[in-house]
Amino acid sequence: MSEKYNRAPRSGSGTQICCKITDNSASKEAEAALTDAAEEVFQTRQRRCSDFSEPVCINTSQIYDSCRDRDCITDGKVYLTSEGQALLDNAINVKLKRAEIIWVYTNVEPLSFNKGYFSVDLKFFIRTTLEIFTGICNPAVVYGLTTFDKKVILFGSEGSSKIFKSDFNCGSCDPSTLWQNTCLPTVVVETVEPVALNAKIVDSGCCCCCCDNCEDTVTDNPIIGGAECGLFPEAICNCFDCDLVIDDCGRQILVSYGLFSIIRLERDTQLLIDAVDFCIPTQECPSATENSPCDLFNDIRFPIDEFFPPQKSPEERSGCHNKNNGCCGCGN
Repeated sequence: MSEKYNRAPRSGSGTQICCKITDNSASKEAEAALTDAAEEVFQTRQRRCSDFSEPVCINTSQIYDSCRDRDCITDGKVYLTSEGQALLDNAINVKLKRAEIIWVYTNVEPLSFNKGYFSVDLKFFIRTTLEIFTGICNPAVVYGLTTFDKKVILFGSEGSSKIFKSDFNCGSCDPSTLWQNTCLPTVVVETVEPVALNAKIVDSGCCCCCCDNCEDTVTDNPIIGGAECGLFPEAICNCFDCDLVIDDCGRQILVSYGLFSIIRLERDTQLLIDAVDFCIPTQECPSATENSPCDLFNDIRFPIDEFFPPQKSPEERSGCHNKNNGCCGCGN
């Protein structure tokens, strides 16, 4: 037993015994924790005074230019799977449930008439989740692919040095063409999931080409063509359980969605900065114990906002939450 019983001396002739329980193990653990914390603080101060007394040089990605944009895409054609296309031929209505970005293909080219500026071509690959109604029964969930093209012009500075890194993967690209583009800036695209707006069924005109399986749509070129019967790369087709149908015959689905994006151009650069310390984590990783696997779950805050969505703020109810709408805080 870890507890020790210290009996108090008897008073008088009574038989009453007063027992005091002390847990020496707990006090030792607390004392050891305080000692470790004090030693860590001392080591941190010593490290900052010695190792970080002078500025340090780091290699990082410097942002030369960036922009943000919102795009409302209307009547974007959806390429359905073979099962979805069969349901669409007998559909009476369709509903767009969700849109997810699979990948964004980027291409950077310098502008000849303005040094330091680059043309950035983007192609978004978006996986759509739709509900197709074929009668009074429950709708069937189908998946499709739609694309969106975008072009922006950003400043990426001038640079002629070629950069080669040891983590280069020869199997992912062709060195015969890559060596000419090592001085270009890097494109970084940040997005959130598109906002699903609308979907409708239309009857197409004459047929230009029909491809029944995804194998016929695979191309070695990572760039997707913009024609009606454009070819999709194999990696995109593999995101779907069934083959995609590249077909202008029969009925089609056109969707509308909103897209938010941030695009920036970066270059590797070396900066001299004032460093304070290493990024040493101070928080311990929480985990459930083997004896009680529900401890981690019990520590999670109850998601009240998921059950009771927040109401509008007073500014939103008065219609003056937007500073650009020309009204003041008094509602005038």
